[in-house]
Amino acid sequence: MSRLIAFAAIQGGYKVVSQAEGALNKALATYDADTKVGFPNTGYFLPVIYSLFGIKVETLEDLQEPLDIARGLLPPHIKGKNWLPFLGPLLDAGMAGIISYEIIEALRYLNEPDFYLHAEDPDIENGKLWTGAADDTIFRKRGVEFVDGTAPGFAAIVGSAPDAETAKMIIEDYQQRGLYMFLAANHNGTSVIEQLIEAKVQIGWSTRIACFGPDISSAVFALGFANRVAMAFGGVQPGDYRKILMYNKERVFAFVNALGDVGTEWGVAAAGCVNWGFPTIADTDITQILPTGICT
Repeated sequence: MSRLIAFAAIQGGYKVVSQAEGALNKALATYDADTKVGFPNTGYFLPVIYSLFGIKVETLEDLQEPLDIARGLLPPHIKGKNWLPFLGPLLDAGMAGIISYEIIEALRYLNEPDFYLHAEDPDIENGKLWTGAADDTIFRKRGVEFVDGTAPGFAAIVGSAPDAETAKMIIEDYQQRGLYMFLAANHNGTSVIEQLIEAKVQIGWSTRIACFGPDISSAVFALGFANRVAMAFGGVQPGDYRKILMYNKERVFAFVNALGDVGTEWGVAAAGCVNWGFPTIADTDITQILPTGICT
């Protein structure tokens, strides 16, 4: 286990948890504590938090409990020599980051209700490229494909390719393999979504290219989708975090494709995905994580 990647992920965990705490404190100073929060048109509340901990987040004040869990998961910073394996602290920091990212996105829905387009496909003509979290209508239609074998898995693609033609080549290769592509984040001022538009590639759920959001926090929608598959089609009960994660590792085949520099905020997201058994493939040099039975 690389000390460097563990250091980056843990630093990222502290940074993202602090961002979520700041955003929640600001929201509580702006709105009443019983103000409704959540993702649109879903009975799964905030699906990562609900599936792992059984916490039904419905109001602003409900966000405090999962945020406290995230803060409690943060391991000590790596200093000097460490004679213990880095895997445990890496996984804990990653989970803290994922919880915090879902809270950040829930607060975005509250503060900017029109930020995401509530539709299957983006409205390119009007500049509405990002469709946010999949609602239950989309989930019921698409989620079953991960169970009946219609969809072999998904690639969560973050960042941007070196150019539009490379982005098109990557996407078309994944399409030929039947994969869904969950797109989020940006790099060097652009995103794969914008590159695909430039290359005249049709995007949206109808072509298995989900346009989640422009920031790394929106990548959490992919994990929420996967956990809903475990609950809806795998019969896993909310709060049974071990079965949720094992179901994903064994039944939902997915990976992260990081296109761009993997800094601390991307690093903690990648570390979080290791909890699900989802490895990260990058187009930059990052250290391998190869603990047997986690990502192989």
